[in-house]
Parts: sequence; C-alpha cells; structure tokens
Amino acid sequence: MSAIDFSDPATIAFLADALTAAGVDGLEISRPGGQLRIVVAEKGGARISSTDATPPAPGFAPGLTSAVVKAPMAGRFCLDHPASAVPQKLPRSVSDADIVGFVGVGHILLPLRAGRSGVLIRLLAEPGALVGFGDPLFEIELPS
Repeated sequence: MSAIDFSDPATIAFLADALTAAGVDGLEISRPGGQLRIVVAEKGGARISSTDATPPAPGFAPGLTSAVVKAPMAGRFCLDHPASAVPQKLPRSVSDADIVGFVGVGHILLPLRAGRSGVLIRLLAEPGALVGFGDPLFEIELPS
C-alpha cells in the first residue's frame, strides 16, 4: 500500500467531500513530514493560528510589532470571497474576529479570521496559490 499524498489538492478535496458526506466536522493527521488539518464546519466560524508577537519586519517604525496569520489547512488561498464585488485593499484596520481571506478546497471555503486586532499590512502568499497547513498568509501590525 502506498502512502497518501497529502500535498495533492485532489486528495484533500476528496477527503473534504468524504468528511462532509459522513457528517464529520474535521480531521487532523500528523506525520513526521508534516500535518494536515481539515475543518468542515465550526460554530461561529473557523479560527486560525497566529504566531506570538514577532520582531518588526524591515522598514517598520521602531517599537512596532507584528503577527502572522497562518493557513489552518492546505488548499487554495483566496483573498476575496468569489461572490464579492469589492476587492480588499491593504493596508486596512482589522479586529480579531474580521474575516481577512479564505482557504478553499474544492467547493468548500474556510474563512480566515484575523485572530488579532491591528492593521493588515502585507500579503505573504499570492492569491490563488496552493498553501499548506501553517503557511504564512498575512502580516498584521499590532498596536503598540
């Protein structure tokens, strides 16, 4: 039996469809080479992982810190909802509960919440790019 290729979007879409059909809310698989987490539904919207405050990136004013919003699962990174007519512009203020983007697998879109209040200042992944669990997507400048 061969190992399942968790980096293949078709495999992830198949797993997401199977979980949805079975009524399962999610699945997490950990292996020495990585981790895959699929969340089908969660009351109140999905939450994402953010790093602790990190040193400012080059070019920031002294004393400012930032946080990184990471992908909660593998899939296609979408900055805007496909039905949205107004594209997002950066920089912009966000609260910890604001939806700042989406990760999509097949027909399932997982909303990404900022997780921190501050100013969304930089994209760390290209819209439409295939991202993996834990990949950095946005940088948020935190209030000092």
